[in-house]
Formats: sequence, C-alpha cells, structure tokens
Amino acid sequence: MNLAELHPGAKAVIVKVKGHGSFRKRIMEMGFIKGQLVEVIKRTPFRGPSEYNVMGYHVSLRPNEAHLIEVITPEMAADLPEQQFEGIIDLDKLKTSVNQEGKNIQVAFVGNPNCGKTSLFNFVSGAREHVGNYSGVTVEAQYNTYDFNGYHFLLTDLPGTYSLTAYTPEELYVRKHIFHNNPDIVVNVIDASNLERNLYLTTQLIDMDIKVVIALNMYDDLKNSGAFLDIDKLSRLLGIPIIPTVATKGEGLNELFNKVIDVYENRDPNVRHVHINYGREVEQSIQAIRQTIKEDTLFPVSMSHRFLAIKLLEQDGHAIRFVTKHQVNKDILKTGYHEISRIEGILSESSEAIITDAKYGFISGALKETLKPGYSRRWFHTNAIDKILTHKFSGMPLFLFFMFLMFYATFQLGSYPMDWIDSGVGLLNEFLKQVLPAGMFNDLITDGIITGVGSVLVFLPNILILFLFISFMEDTGYMARAAFMMDKVMHKIGLHGRSFIPLIMGFGCNVPAIMATRTIRNRTDRLLTILITPFMSCSARLPVYILFVGAFFPNNPTSVLIGLYLTGILLAVVTAHLFNKTLFKSKEAPFVMELPPYRIPSFRSIVKHMWDKSEQYLKKVGGVILIAVVIIWVMGYFPREVEFSKDYHTEMALLKHQMNQTSDSIEMETCQRQLTTLHIQMESEHLSQSYLGKVGRLIEPVIAPLGFEWRMGIALLSGTAAKEVVVGTMGVLLQANEGAEPDEQTLMFRLRELKYEAGEKAGQPVFTPIIALAFLVFVLIYSPCIGVVSAIAKETGRWRWALFMVTYTTFLAWILAFAVKQIGTLFF
Repeated sequence: MNLAELHPGAKAVIVKVKGHGSFRKRIMEMGFIKGQLVEVIKRTPFRGPSEYNVMGYHVSLRPNEAHLIEVITPEMAADLPEQQFEGIIDLDKLKTSVNQEGKNIQVAFVGNPNCGKTSLFNFVSGAREHVGNYSGVTVEAQYNTYDFNGYHFLLTDLPGTYSLTAYTPEELYVRKHIFHNNPDIVVNVIDASNLERNLYLTTQLIDMDIKVVIALNMYDDLKNSGAFLDIDKLSRLLGIPIIPTVATKGEGLNELFNKVIDVYENRDPNVRHVHINYGREVEQSIQAIRQTIKEDTLFPVSMSHRFLAIKLLEQDGHAIRFVTKHQVNKDILKTGYHEISRIEGILSESSEAIITDAKYGFISGALKETLKPGYSRRWFHTNAIDKILTHKFSGMPLFLFFMFLMFYATFQLGSYPMDWIDSGVGLLNEFLKQVLPAGMFNDLITDGIITGVGSVLVFLPNILILFLFISFMEDTGYMARAAFMMDKVMHKIGLHGRSFIPLIMGFGCNVPAIMATRTIRNRTDRLLTILITPFMSCSARLPVYILFVGAFFPNNPTSVLIGLYLTGILLAVVTAHLFNKTLFKSKEAPFVMELPPYRIPSFRSIVKHMWDKSEQYLKKVGGVILIAVVIIWVMGYFPREVEFSKDYHTEMALLKHQMNQTSDSIEMETCQRQLTTLHIQMESEHLSQSYLGKVGRLIEPVIAPLGFEWRMGIALLSGTAAKEVVVGTMGVLLQANEGAEPDEQTLMFRLRELKYEAGEKAGQPVFTPIIALAFLVFVLIYSPCIGVVSAIAKETGRWRWALFMVTYTTFLAWILAFAVKQIGTLFF
C-alpha cells in the first residue's frame, strides 16, 4: 500500500520511495527513507495536502506525492516470515523486517526490437514468451518473477521500441508504464553490434532521470567483429553501469542482476545523473519551461521536469495533453510554444529535429571516445541470402512456394497423427461405453464430452505443423522480408507494408495478429488492418476446413485448402480497397521498417513456441470448447420425453428378437443394419424435437437459402465462441452410432451420409460438394470468435468497431455463400 491510503492517526513503516530525480532526492532528504516510522496527523479537505510526522518533524505532502511512498503497517512488518519477534516490537526490529520487505525489486526491460530483450527475459524467468526476429513481437507487457541472491525480482518485459515518443502505441505504452508503475530499475537492453541506433533510446531514459542499468547484449558479435569498446569509460560518460551479456547463452546475467542490486541499494559509484547538452538555445528553453512548471504548485511531480520540458519542445502530443489536463494557470504551454517559436526562428529548423540531432551528436561523440570499430561479417550472409529471397524475379515465386509447402505439409503430414488420435479417441469412447453404467452420465461422457472434444483434439498435429512453419519464418527474419516484398502490393490497396506481418500472423491466430497492428504508426492504416485481419484463416478454422475438405474433396484437398486461404486474402484486399475509398481517406505513410539480419533459430525456441501454441489450443479444448459441447449436448439431450412418428422401441425389440431366433448370418446382418437405421432415425427425430432442435428450426429460415440445414445453423452459432467448436458441435450432433462399421464411425462418413428426414428433400443428402463449399466459405468469412471481437474493441478503443466487424463479415458471408450455392448449382 502507499502513504496516501492511510487515515489520520495511522502509523506505518516506509518500504520504498518511488518517483524520479529531484522529487525523490528532496523527499528522502526530508526523512522519508526506508525503515522510517511515519504517522498521519491530518488531512485537508478536497483531497488537499496531508500532514505527516516523520523523524519528529511535521511535513505536508500532496496526495500524488504520498502515493509514491510505499509503506507497511507495524503489524504487517511483525508478521513477515523472515523475522520472528517476541515481546515488544521496537523500531530497530521493524527496520530489519522492512529491509526484508524492501528486497522486492521491480525491474522493467526496455530496448529496441531485435535487441534480444525478450530472450534475456525468457532465460532469466523461464518464461515462454515468443521471440520473433522482426519488430512488434511483444505487443504488451509480459510479467514474471526471479529470485537471485536473496532478492525477489518482479520482471516486466515491455514492448520493443526505438524511442519514447508518442508516435506508436507501444512507444506510448512503455513511457506510461515507466511513469505510472515506477519500476525501481530499468534494464536497457542494447544490441552491441548496433550501438549508435540503440543508444538513442538510452538518451531518452537519461532525460527521464530514472535508475538504469544497461545490458550490452549480443556482446559476442561485437568481439567477433574485432571491435573494442571501452565499457568503463562509456559507463562514466552516460552515468549508467554497463554489463556485457549474451542472453541466448545466459552469459553475463548473474553480473547483470548483481549490478541491478548495487544500483537499487545505491552502492554503485558510477551511477550519476547527467544532462545531455542540447546546445545553448535549447538548454535556455528547457530551463524556462522547467521554471514555469516549478511555479505551478499543484502540478504533478511524478515526472521528470526536464523530460517533460524536452517533450514539450518536441511538440509531443501526449505531453501537451498531460500538461493541458494538469496545469492550473496555462503558463506552461504558453511558455512552451513561445520557446519553440524562439529556437526555430534562431536555428531555422524544427525543434524536434534540433533535439534529435543533438542526441545523435551526443551518441556519436561518446562512441568516438570509447569505440574502435571492427569488421563484422554479420551482414555478409544476410545480403547473399537476400539476393535470392528478395530478388524482383525470384522473391515472389519463392514466397508462394513456401506458402504452398506450409499448407501441403499441414494437410498431408498432419493426416497421419490425426488418424492415430482419431482411432485412440474412438477406442476410448467404446471402452467407456462398455465400462460405465448405462444412463445419462454414460451418454454425457461418451456422446457429449469424448465425441465433441475428441472431434477437435484430433486436429492438434495440423495446428503444430502450421505453427512450426510460422515460427520458423518469424525467427529467421524471413517474415520481415515478406513484408518488404509485399509493400508495393499493400500500397496498391491503400495499406502499409507493415500491415503484412499482422495479416500473416493471422494465419496462426487473429488475436495476437490484431495486437501486432500496434507497430503501424498511422492510426487509419492500423484500424484498416484490424478490420481485414479476420479474413485471414486462423488455425481455429483449420479443423473445420480439414474435416469438410477431407469428406467432400478427397481427390484434391491441398488445392481446395489453398483456395480457401487465397479467398480470404482476396477478400481482405477488396475490402481494404473499398474501405479506403469510403470509410478511411488518410494521407500516405512512409514505409520504414527494420530488416534484421538472418538468424538460425534455436531448436529450443521453436519447440517452445510450438508447445506454447499447442498448450493454448489444449486449454481452449479443455475450456471454452468443453463448455460449449456440454451445453450443446444438454440442449440436444432434453427433453427426454418426445412424441415419435412411430414406435421405434417396439420395432427394435422385434428385430432383436428375430436376430436371437435365427442362425442365418445373412439374415442377422440384415437385421443389424435395419436396427442401426432405426436407431439413427430415432436419435435424429429426438434431436429435431429437443431444445437444440427448436433453436435450429428458429434460425433455419435465415440459412435455408444457402442450402444449409438446421444442424449447420447450430454449428455456426456455436462457432462464435471459438471456430473449433463448429467441429465439436457437428461431432455431438452427428455422433457415430452403435453397430456401424469401423470406417463408418468417422465424422467425415457421417457428414457424407447425412440425409433429410422429411419434406420435399426427404432422403436427399444434406451435404453435397457445393453445399459443403458454401459452408466453408461461410465459416471463412462470418463473425470472428469472441476473443477476436474483444481484441478489436480493446485495440480500437471502441466497441462500435467490433460490432461493425461482426455485422459486415456475417452479411458478407451470407452473400458469398449464397453466390457459391447458386453458381455451383447452375453449373454442377
């Protein structure tokens, strides 16, 4: 808890003082230090300052200042497990206890994309966060813990960012996290082979006046190039300790965290706050703005005044909004605009460019004094590979070949383990039918859970193969090249080349793909990319595709599968072009994107990524899919008492009696087939009169023009929870029946054999290849799952965009499925 939460009369012991720069120094000089007892004397009305007693002095603090002081009550200190107390608890014992509590250190990892930040985070914490060799893999903070040398580290892996401006959501996210969460130490991870570019972010951390430790990562690359870096001298110039690391091998990590402890405990002599000299005119403007901020007595003190002044000079939109919200007399912004006008008039350049040039000048000067460059062959192999993979003639055919190979392997290689799992599920189901006592519980377990969940589980190998290819392309750096090659195509439809990476990620899962759009700087481009990403066939749709393609297009499954994916891409292109002409009319954004060097991904990294995705899939199977199939089974199972068109039980009893009376094998086989047919007819008739059947009949008029039967409507409705549920629902609705031949127990066979029971179409197959194709097109396009809808609302900040997505995709799905059915019927 913090000091602002205490009521008058309450006492507490200070654990930690957060905040930055002069505020932290001033507050500690006044006696607010770790282990000190503080008492709340009184509060003023209207959330004004409160009076506190510390070290015998009465001191007033505003609520936003008191909020930055973490405390625990004396009782809480006494209860800490590390220290046992007997009798009277004196202040010295409380301080000892507080020191134990103060060994919780909050560490935030900050760095450029591709600097190895997430690799370092994963190695230390044992996390399985994906490491991709392109920007924007980590699109939100990841959290974990780490215990080292008696300290408990609360680790945060922040999104990769090149700077702390407010151009992109991840830049603003990192900046807000540092100011709002006040990490004790920021670990700035730097690519040792690209110091000049990486140190730009470091200069902004220096301006923020916070505690920083630099992890000089990929240090082996720098040494192998023959370069020499005077680390101690660079550390003194920056006022920041620097520790060489190789995150992928775990080298230097113990030294890094020992240094974090030293900086946290104020034991490192090299730590000092430096001011980057931006030149006489800019420094004069910074000082003028800082002085105006200080004069506003009610202005928040949690942010470094120098950093805020620099951001105002850079005309940073978020900084301007922050000042507008908190300033009282409007003088801060007035001074800022005056100083911008003054220095731009004197130096004939935009204030932002002046500050950026000064930062790079500082970096260049520091590296001239400390770095002796070497020669790196790091880019030699990358350039050689790029001559082939990104060549104007060979690049695109190779990309299409890789896509074909991915889908071919997903379908063909995945079919073998899929059959093994399918057989295992069938044997388990049959075993449980025999072992469990007959009744509703038996039916729930076998016909409901095992059949429904098993129908989805069998596609796990296909999911793994798909993510193997996607992970390999991400980790090697090829994904960034694909975006590079596709920029011209994306530009033609009004999108940015960066949009290609989220769209490709959408083949895995639409949720992280939508989150990855944060790397697109232009809001309009970002919103447009979000609205077309669900057209990319995610892995959740893959089980539906494989089921229906295998059932109705067994002779050319790869072609149909690729056709579905290409249809989704084509729809995304057409929709983007249409929206660009109507909803969004934005100015063109430049294509700026890092092309990292190729790297050979580690086997450990790829396996971790595959396991992570399979774990998510299995959790979904055991979560939302399990719940959905149970609900569907219950709705299909009740009511038990329905009025049948004929007495099935009597007819089946007669057939069983006839089988017992005869020894003729042919007659027995005939009776068995009739018995199976009667059983199927009875179950189908019961299902049509169940609660589920009533819901299906209710929505059937809407989907009837598409050639869809009510069972298909139920499956589509359940698919809004998760697309895999479509398969699980069909598994429950069309469960294999006792007495069927082994090959007839498969869901594919049941789909092919499903017939209309009544009406004009009685006896006709429900699914034909044309109807199956129309169904697949509908599944490809219609409303994304709940997770995607939620992600759209979160990323756009408005539910209206999510509802718009659900509406227009479902409407488009109906139109195109209708077109497929009509055209297909006309020609075939």
